[in-house]
Amino acid sequence: MKVLKLTALAAAVLASSAVSQTVLAEVTANASVTSNYIWRGLTQTTNDAAVQGGIDYANESGFYVGTWVSNVNYGADDVYSYEHDMYFGFSGESGDITYDVGYLYYNYDSEAEFDFAEVYGSVGYGGLSATLSLLAHTEADEGEGRDYGFAEASYISVDYGMPVLNGAELGFHVGYHQGDFAEDFNGVPDGYADWGISLAKDGFSFAVTGTDLDEVEVPGEDPFDNDSIKFTVAYGMDFEL
Repeated sequence: MKVLKLTALAAAVLASSAVSQTVLAEVTANASVTSNYIWRGLTQTTNDAAVQGGIDYANESGFYVGTWVSNVNYGADDVYSYEHDMYFGFSGESGDITYDVGYLYYNYDSEAEFDFAEVYGSVGYGGLSATLSLLAHTEADEGEGRDYGFAEASYISVDYGMPVLNGAELGFHVGYHQGDFAEDFNGVPDGYADWGISLAKDGFSFAVTGTDLDEVEVPGEDPFDNDSIKFTVAYGMDFEL
């Protein structure tokens, strides 16, 4: 779930891994397919498709807890792996202001050795929201001169969603990811910015995403192509359990 989701559809596309807002139903499930799993502007599947889904519990107090899974591929001999997220938090509103705070743990297979967790907070007004995620801890070993301590990596983003014709929703996103852990986990140099534009309706979505990364010099063919603009289509569904 790697992003705080404004809607279930926006999460599947802009993934941006993510945390559900409080809902009236106590237990819900979600499932989606996407042509490319994009997280913070970067492909998590070497630009291949992903199947994703999760289960959430929420009550009227604002407390929620959930789990979410997706296939991933980080280019290691074209072997597919998994991402399994677990999270909990509290969301609510005060007047016209909405808020959400929580903890999100990212779990991968044993070969990855890069499990990590973040704490996050988000505030919103109308269709506008701002989110800050901070590295909480990780099982990854620090390299020489690297710092994986609390809040030594961060991601800040601003999202805006608005209704357009015939019930469709237009979304805009900008974000910035930085820190030693962010660089090492993503395999990209220095901090980087990402952006996205999405259009969603009735479970279907289309998104255009990109970053400010320069071309990364790697031996042979680059399986990620994260310096290029990416086009993603997705379909997602929510269910009450």
